Amino acid sequence: MSTINGLPAHVLLVHAIVVLVPLTAALLVLSALWPAVRRRLIWLVTALAAVTVALTPVTADAGQTFAERFGPSEALRTHTELGDTMTYFVVPLLLVTALLIVVHLREQRGRSVNRLFAVGLAVLTIAASVAATVQVYRVGDSGARAVWGTQTAG
Repeated sequence: MSTINGLPAHVLLVHAIVVLVPLTAALLVLSALWPAVRRRLIWLVTALAAVTVALTPVTADAGQTFAERFGPSEALRTHTELGDTMTYFVVPLLLVTALLIVVHLREQRGRSVNRLFAVGLAVLTIAASVAATVQVYRVGDSGARAVWGTQTAG
């Protein structure tokens, strides 16, 4: 997919990734740390994580097509390389979501979860969430630099 309604697909899809990654990450951390949030939002978080995982390679592929419009540059190469790694950061979000579903289902059945497992899962969730959020920032920043260079507003 290279265009959506005549506009470059990457330019539109990237906005979904920029919103979904930090939103999913924040809700995952809340779900890992706060059982009441997990009970209410685990299925929404699962859907968000799944959509994020599905959209990430589509966005990267659309970016490769879009990049062909521009001449080669170091900034564009950096951006495409970082963008190609984004899948490695969003898949762990889906994996920790699956583990949180297991915790949720156990709790619904009245079975407790080992305290050490819960703490480890919370730490893993925070690490995956921070990593994904930082990486989406790095990819976006490199993309802005590839397009705008070092120009500043004002």
